[in-house]
Amino acid sequence: MSAPNFQLPASWATVAARELVQFNPKTEIADETICGFVPMQALGTTYRSIMRIEPRIWGEVRKSYTHFQNGDVLVAKVTPCFENGKSGIAQGLPNNIGAGSSEFCVFRPVQGVDARYLLSWFSTEDFRHRAAVAMTGSVGLKRVPKDIFLEEIIRVAPENEQRRIAAKLDTVLARVDSVQDRLARVAPLLKRFRQSVLAAATSGQLTEDWREKNRINKKEDQWRRGTLKSLGKVSTGLTPSKLRDDFYTGNIPFVKPADLDNGTIFKTKETLTLEGSNAARNVRAGAVFVSCIGNLGKVGRAGIAMAFNQQINAIEFNSEKVTDKFGYYSCMTLGGWLRDNSSATTIAIVNKGRFQQAEINIPPLDEQTEIVRRVETLFAFAD
Repeated sequence: MSAPNFQLPASWATVAARELVQFNPKTEIADETICGFVPMQALGTTYRSIMRIEPRIWGEVRKSYTHFQNGDVLVAKVTPCFENGKSGIAQGLPNNIGAGSSEFCVFRPVQGVDARYLLSWFSTEDFRHRAAVAMTGSVGLKRVPKDIFLEEIIRVAPENEQRRIAAKLDTVLARVDSVQDRLARVAPLLKRFRQSVLAAATSGQLTEDWREKNRINKKEDQWRRGTLKSLGKVSTGLTPSKLRDDFYTGNIPFVKPADLDNGTIFKTKETLTLEGSNAARNVRAGAVFVSCIGNLGKVGRAGIAMAFNQQINAIEFNSEKVTDKFGYYSCMTLGGWLRDNSSATTIAIVNKGRFQQAEINIPPLDEQTEIVRRVETLFAFAD
């Protein structure tokens, strides 16, 4: 595609992208020239990511790959790379030339159009949504047609203002990237913090000071250990027949491991009718769910009466021995025990018989209440 004959206006204007770029321009240079090669995986997914460049001989890559030069805008056109935001500006190419995936669209801005300004437009959520809807091709290999890019109507600022806008975006988005990096480092710290809180809570360390003020050294005030079987009713879930349409899409939540996220559950992706619930296995509000097939140790708590599937074991604690919430937090510490006691198959399994032999520490009921209060306070702080 030849360079368009476009004169940048003195003020803001509305222009089709084809007036602002050369699309997929070709490079003519000696075959023995060293160039930069950029495969799809080397293109970043955030605004102005630095792309990785591999040195290649031009003659090896010129026929089968897309051509570009320093300063060109690259945008992946194929799913899911386009939706993931794979795009960038070519820079640092040996001898100013490069080649890359045939799934790249290359845009060479005309004089007066800042590549960063153009990239920012193609990176907006609004454009990506409209382009994704317009994709063509078979499922799993859809592409954005080139006309979707070239017919895109762009609000173009004067050259100096484009540069100011691009510079401001560089500054602001660099801060956003920095915050995201920090948050990525914080997440595992918070996970370890919660695990430490639970370990302290279920070992007695969290309420050591409370016991000193509130306990007289009596036998009935001491902690003890108990199996889940001795502390409540343990049951394994059941999936009603999928052949019965009248069993599904009702008002009763049907819990699967994907619904377990260390929280209280009120809604699930799949629901049962009353007939379906009667054909399943149900528990009362407050029961604790633990995934025991596949991804072991995911935990949730029933916010209302509900049913659950066979990948989950549930415990309805005896309130005279264990409060529901203390039992819930105790079950959140069983991940290691479950992994150590799973059956040696291709899919990890802890059946009901084995699961109900798991042991937890049991303090007196009033201390359980104090532990729950402290845990929830610390978790709220972490959140």
